Amino acid sequence: MTQDITEHARQLGQPTAQPRSPDEAQLDRVPNPHPDTDYCARFTAPEFTSLCPVTGQPDFAILVIDYVPDRWLVESKSLKLYLHSFRDHGAFHEDCTVGIGRRLTTLLEPRYLRIGGYWYPRGGIPIDVFWQTGTPPASVWLPDQGVPPYRARG
Repeated sequence: MTQDITEHARQLGQPTAQPRSPDEAQLDRVPNPHPDTDYCARFTAPEFTSLCPVTGQPDFAILVIDYVPDRWLVESKSLKLYLHSFRDHGAFHEDCTVGIGRRLTTLLEPRYLRIGGYWYPRGGIPIDVFWQTGTPPASVWLPDQGVPPYRARG
C-alpha cells in the first residue's frame, strides 16, 4: 500500500512550492483502502479565497466538498495546495465552485460528489453555488453541509 500511495501522491511528505494558479496546481489521488464500502468523505475549506475577475478585489467563501469514493481518494495536501492556488486567480464564484467540482470528479471518478460554495456578499448580495454529480448511493449518510443561509455569516 505504501508504494501505491507514493506512486500516486507525488507531493506528500516533501517540500512543495505553492502553485501560482489552479491550472498549474497538481491534484494527487491515492488508492481507497475500502473500495467495497459506500461512505462519505468531507473536506471543508472555511477560508477559501479568489479574486473578482473584474475588480481584482478578493472574494471569500466557505467550500464544503462531500464525495463517495470509488477506487480513489483525493490526497489532502494536494487538495490544500490546489485550493490555495485560487488566491491570486480571477474567476467568478460559479466558475470557481463548479470548476473545482469538475476537476475532482475527473481525477477521482467518485460514485458521487457535491460541492457547496457559500460566498460572502459582493455588492451586498451573497452568492451560493451548488453542484453535484447525479444521486448519492442510497446506503450513504449524507449530512447537511452545516453552513446556514446568509444572515451576516461569521
